[in-house]
Amino acid sequence: MDDPESRPERDPAGPTVTVRVRDTDGKRVTDLSVERGTVLRDALLEAGISPYARLTKRANCGGRGLCATCGVRIRSGEPTAHHWHDDLAARFGYPRLSCQIRVDEPMTVELVEKTVWGGRE
Repeated sequence: MDDPESRPERDPAGPTVTVRVRDTDGKRVTDLSVERGTVLRDALLEAGISPYARLTKRANCGGRGLCATCGVRIRSGEPTAHHWHDDLAARFGYPRLSCQIRVDEPMTVELVEKTVWGGRE
């Protein structure tokens, strides 16, 4: 899954890193310049890219890692797991919670098709 062509460029000295975001169909790709240490969910929302489904844009836990509605798939540059949900994600193939991921290195993430809480717009 970690193919070199989908991997964003690495700049170890810079204060920002590139986060490549693929839409659910994989056709639309957006590169974001994100300040190191930023929470992935916050970087996505600031760029106008929602990790949420239509209904959970308003009905979510606000980034506290409780509702599991901001999941994304990490395709390259996977950060170290720190949240209890990450153990379940690794074990059962669930998406990682974007609200619990700090961007410290370049990564490629893919938005997840959400059907339980309403489809994407």
